[in-house]
Amino acid sequence: MNEFLKIATALADGTERLRSVSDSPMLDAELLLARAIDMPRSYLIAHPEDTLDPHTVERYFAAIERRSGGMPLAYISGEKEFWSMTLIVSPDTLVPRPETEVLVDQALQRIPVEEKYAVLDLGTGSGAIALAIARERPKCDITATDVSEAALGVARENANRHALPNIEFLSGDWTAPVAGRTFDLIVSNPPYVPGAHPDLERLGHEPQMALVSGEDGLEAIRRISVEAKSVIRQGGTLLIEHGDTQQEEIARILSADGWSGISHVNDLAGKPRVTIASA
Repeated sequence: MNEFLKIATALADGTERLRSVSDSPMLDAELLLARAIDMPRSYLIAHPEDTLDPHTVERYFAAIERRSGGMPLAYISGEKEFWSMTLIVSPDTLVPRPETEVLVDQALQRIPVEEKYAVLDLGTGSGAIALAIARERPKCDITATDVSEAALGVARENANRHALPNIEFLSGDWTAPVAGRTFDLIVSNPPYVPGAHPDLERLGHEPQMALVSGEDGLEAIRRISVEAKSVIRQGGTLLIEHGDTQQEEIARILSADGWSGISHVNDLAGKPRVTIASA
């Protein structure tokens, strides 16, 4: 597209192209255009009659094309806001979801501000959960594991960006990298989508190994239930994020493995989102 366009025209065209793939097509178009001209969204609103040069128009509509193909906005921009932090994300990591902030909030409620807890984040991905806890509880030592070296690279970069030295990142499968150690609190947002779930087509741009967990979506949680018992102190707390229909089966899994005090917490939409248990 080698032509000059006004900001208002470019936004209207981009919004129309995104209607079928986005719940917020106008916002997406604004964010992509703001990125293309390296200006805040407020500039677009204040200068709708400004003219864009052909190079900017081409760059903007290339991003619109990727978004209209289903690519998450966060992968196009390379960033996502979580817990008031701007995090780097890539196709090697899941895009952090707002509902995961419920998991962070529940973890923080169980860590006294002045206590030096040892916290373990299993399957850290972009590091979102570990970073949020590390920032809010700087006296704690956070250990974050992930089987994906590429995801750990993103997580380390995020920790450096936010100057959070109290996180240790370890490569390996679930608790394997921390065998022989014990933690006061363990958190995890594991894969929990069933293998044949219809949502997987919509989530095709995100790493499937971070989404899918066996036929019923609970294979990773079964492993965590067993393995976490060997690395948590007596009376320690386990918090797991999960799908909004899985809470009863997860409670049965945890109970069978000897966890006690099992409870569930809803997300802001009123759906069961986090299960909490004591060792």
